[in-house]
Amino acid sequence: MRFIFLDLDDTILDFHRAERQALSQTLRHFHVDPTDAVLDRYHVLNRRQWELLEEGKLTRPQVLVRRFQLLFDELGVRAAPQEVCQLYEEQLAQGHFFVPGAQELLEALHTRYELYLATNGTPEVQNSRIESAGIARYFQNIFISEQMGAYKPSPAFFHACFAAIPDFDAAEAMMVGDSLTSDIRGARNVGLRSCWYNPQYLPPRPDIPADYTIGALPELPPLLERL
Repeated sequence: MRFIFLDLDDTILDFHRAERQALSQTLRHFHVDPTDAVLDRYHVLNRRQWELLEEGKLTRPQVLVRRFQLLFDELGVRAAPQEVCQLYEEQLAQGHFFVPGAQELLEALHTRYELYLATNGTPEVQNSRIESAGIARYFQNIFISEQMGAYKPSPAFFHACFAAIPDFDAAEAMMVGDSLTSDIRGARNVGLRSCWYNPQYLPPRPDIPADYTIGALPELPPLLERL
C-alpha cells in the first residue's frame, strides 16, 4: 500500500462537535434557542440534503441554503436562508477539534505512505480548519470537492484526484473515511480498496460493503502493515 486517501470531517477533524458549536451560535443570532431537539432536527434535514446531492438531485449551493430554509420553515421563524448559511459557515471556519487519535495517526502514517486529504466541503471553511489544525504538512495534496469540480462519491472526483498524483496506481491505494455513502461508495465506484471508520459501530449496509472496518483510528496502521 502506497497511497492513502483520508476523509477530513469526522475522520480527522471532529466535524460534529464543530458543527454543533457553529450552529448553536448561528441560531442564537437569529433568536432561535439551540435546544437538543432543534439541533437534532437540523442534523436530520442536513444529512438528507447531502444525500440528495450525492444522488445528483440537488446542487451544492441548493444544499447549503435548503437545509436552513427547511429548518426555519418548520420552526416558523422568518429569516433569509442565505444569510443564515453565510453566518454559519463563518462560524464553522473558526477553530477545530481533532477526532481521538487523529494527530497520532497522521504522525505515524505520513513518513510511510503518501497521504492525500479527500473532502467534500467549502474551500474557505475546509482550508481555514486545516490551517487551524496545522495538518497540511502531513499531506502530499489536499483535494476539496468544490475545487475538483465534482463531489464524493462521484467517479469524477476521484479521477481528478488520480490525475493530480504522480505515478498513481489504484492497486496500491485505499480510501479511509466515516461515510458509507460518500467515502466507501466513492471508493467502490472507482475500484479503490476502502476502510470504513465506524466508531459508533453502526450496522453495515450490504449495498455498500467496505473492504475493511475499524472502530478506532489506532487500528489503521497495523491494518495497513498487513496489506
